[in-house]
Amino acid sequence: MAQMITPRVLAVALPLLIVLLGGCGNPLEDSREQANEAIEAANASIAEHNRHFERARDTYAEVKERIEKGGDPSNQKERIAEARRNLQQARNSLRDARESLAEVQQLDVEEDIKRYARLLSEAMDAQLAAEQKEIRFYEILQDDPALEDRREEALDLLAEVGEGYESAEEAYGEARKLADSNPDLIKRPTEGGGSAEGDA
Repeated sequence: MAQMITPRVLAVALPLLIVLLGGCGNPLEDSREQANEAIEAANASIAEHNRHFERARDTYAEVKERIEKGGDPSNQKERIAEARRNLQQARNSLRDARESLAEVQQLDVEEDIKRYARLLSEAMDAQLAAEQKEIRFYEILQDDPALEDRREEALDLLAEVGEGYESAEEAYGEARKLADSNPDLIKRPTEGGGSAEGDA
């Protein structure tokens, strides 16, 4: 039986900004407070994304192990569908996070805060595109769970997924650099996203 393959993973724990507020009472500080609220909403959506994303990967890993140990691939189609549904839910949450960040562009805040939000939005766009292709990979698995007939197609698709996650990671990296270069304006959590690669 052909060995299944593992998607390349961008482990998303996004480093979102926390605007440092000095108090309330003038329009700039009020706008910063609104930016914080938008970013808090984005963080909540990202946390939800990460939960669904990990469920999808955990389900896929379990299916992969069962098939590679000789289990009946046809019995795993519903579990593969479950992984696909979880990834779709993850994408919905990431879209919500992106919408929250878009609100920052309408506020009267420092340009570096807006640029930081833009960079994160660009990273999310790249990640959403990669996750959509990964969903297509799961659809191939539903038709051919052991990848006996469509392995090359799946490998080609996963190469595109990996490139998409690399693009997203580069954009996240630019956002981290900007945050690090503006410590008096932007504070980010010390734990950020990273990448991990699966093997074929």
